Amino acid sequence: MNLEKFVVLSGVSGVFKIVANRKDGLIVESLEDGKSTFAASRKHQFSSLDAIAIYTEDDSTPLKEVFNTMFLQIDTLARVTEKSSTADLTNYFAQILPIYDRDRVHLSDIKKIVKWFNFLYAKGQLVPSEKEDNSAVAEADKAE
Repeated sequence: MNLEKFVVLSGVSGVFKIVANRKDGLIVESLEDGKSTFAASRKHQFSSLDAIAIYTEDDSTPLKEVFNTMFLQIDTLARVTEKSSTADLTNYFAQILPIYDRDRVHLSDIKKIVKWFNFLYAKGQLVPSEKEDNSAVAEADKAE
């Protein structure tokens, strides 16, 4: 699952797609309304979804692996939203990532992850790793 082109901005809700880099910030496109805007680096902090990891008992797990698990189990697990009950959210997340660190991963973190996943899924922006790997193999076969 490739999350490199998606960022979240401090002080602004939602997920954005990087359109272009500038030395003093990023030009980003809102996935919600499709409008592009300049986000100055002196005003906002940028967090690439690809760089985010979830604390586990041993180390950490990249967000893309968590999203991939959520995607692959979308038909087998009951769907939750960021507004679901605390028990539903924590039970869901424990099924997705059983070894997550319950002391360092807070409910607010789980809510953000669920919100981002549901938003990107609804917008058709998520491709599970299995499909990415298969397309890479297909491209390699064509090149030969």
